Amino acid sequence: MRFTPGRKKITSIWLWLLLVIAFLVALSQFTPHTSRISSWTFERPLQKETPSDVVLVVASQREDNTTWLQSAFPDWEKVVFVTDDENAANSVPANRGREAMVYLTFIIEHYDNLPRVAIFHHASEYQWHNDDPLFDGRRVLSRLQIPYVEQKGYVNLRCAWTLGCPAEIRPFDESDLNAVPTSPDARAGWFYKAAFEELFPEIPMPQVVGVSCCAQFAVTAERIRKRPRADYERYRRWLLETPLADSLSGRILEYSWHIMFGEEAVYCPNASDCYCNLFGLCNIHCEDEGNCRSQYTLPKYSQLPSGWPDIDWDGTWRNITELRTEQELDFAPRPSLASRQIR
Repeated sequence: MRFTPGRKKITSIWLWLLLVIAFLVALSQFTPHTSRISSWTFERPLQKETPSDVVLVVASQREDNTTWLQSAFPDWEKVVFVTDDENAANSVPANRGREAMVYLTFIIEHYDNLPRVAIFHHASEYQWHNDDPLFDGRRVLSRLQIPYVEQKGYVNLRCAWTLGCPAEIRPFDESDLNAVPTSPDARAGWFYKAAFEELFPEIPMPQVVGVSCCAQFAVTAERIRKRPRADYERYRRWLLETPLADSLSGRILEYSWHIMFGEEAVYCPNASDCYCNLFGLCNIHCEDEGNCRSQYTLPKYSQLPSGWPDIDWDGTWRNITELRTEQELDFAPRPSLASRQIR
């Protein structure tokens, strides 16, 4: 059939109308989408009414680089405290007691809405505290077996006994009532007994206290709530009022967290069992019950070299990708606890 000029004009009009209608339909669909975005933004704070499954609580200072956390552990909520910035989104009453002030402040402020599991951690991705051949905190946390944490209630994030186990403080032997709190040579053991009696009057004084350093651990809401909020407020008040230097008050609590959360004074699980249960690393050779040097060796210095881990202790570049691959082949983490019995 041949189209006349009139018919062509009518067809053009219809095509134009169809385009207008399609545009209006698309616009009507776009508007509700915008509304949903606005609603999500408005409702986001209300998510705090429902406790999170896992929250990573980080103690940091302004000079710390915490950008590594932005892309890490997308399923976890991160709460980063800045202890020396009173205007930070998460701040503390006073910059005292090192990480202890952060941990206690989080517990006190969220006591009624605690996550199922809270992980308390330091700020740096690479630090000698981290129980990993490269001292890699991201890798340590990525292997953490949350079901095991829930079963145990409290776990230290270090399996190696180096520093802290099997005995770090002997309160009766080390107590020194004449010790000067501000002395540069002061040791936490000198003041531990007096502090323990004030902090935990309901617990008999232990002969020995042992736990792997360095105040990084995971604990369940159920275990935290074994104590009333008032206890944690009292511990924080002690931190605020004690004449002890931060290095001493923080160290005293470093060797008290496990007791606070209901463990025995000596908390030093077998390192091989710990690596297997806590991190799924079940094929590690261990020299003895507390040391698996292929997994953790105390570094030469507390400060890692600039450029670590690509730059080694001797200042030499190394292929860190290949090294990581070799370590993963040696110690492949198991993804689930369901297939084996927890030791």
